[in-house]
Amino acid sequence: MKTSVLVAGTIILLFGETVPVSAGLETDAASYLDICPVTRANGLGPPGEKRSPKHHGNGKIWTVLWPDGLIEFGEGRPGSIGDDGVLAMKFPWWRGEGVRGRLRISGRRLDGEAPPAFGEVPDGYGDSGFQASSVLFPTEGCWEITGSVGDIELTFVQYVRWVR
Repeated sequence: MKTSVLVAGTIILLFGETVPVSAGLETDAASYLDICPVTRANGLGPPGEKRSPKHHGNGKIWTVLWPDGLIEFGEGRPGSIGDDGVLAMKFPWWRGEGVRGRLRISGRRLDGEAPPAFGEVPDGYGDSGFQASSVLFPTEGCWEITGSVGDIELTFVQYVRWVR
């Protein structure tokens, strides 16, 4: 059974200006979109990088989001699944001009109880510009992830699913 879902919201632009948006989405009735307010990439990329519709940023910090806000794990898919069931996915990050310091990544599940998600941020990339990372999700579900450098933050929501 198919149902049309109307997604409405507000986009906050770089300078605090808001613009109302709405888009019709065709989806299965019991899909993750019905239970998780996923963030759609805004297409804003870091200076010097080739433009991509997967980029998501706020003018200070950027990353790349998964299509349709869905991160799927399983055989033949990106990411890794630990022996303990923790789901790890790589995320690139960029720190903009004047943003210096260590990237911290944290997360919380929005649709149920779970230990927090967290980031692994390897050394060797310096305290500015590009930073590789992995985000570790202890369970499937709807996750709000925040990357921060000092008091500058970028927050987004993605749905994590293990396809068995």
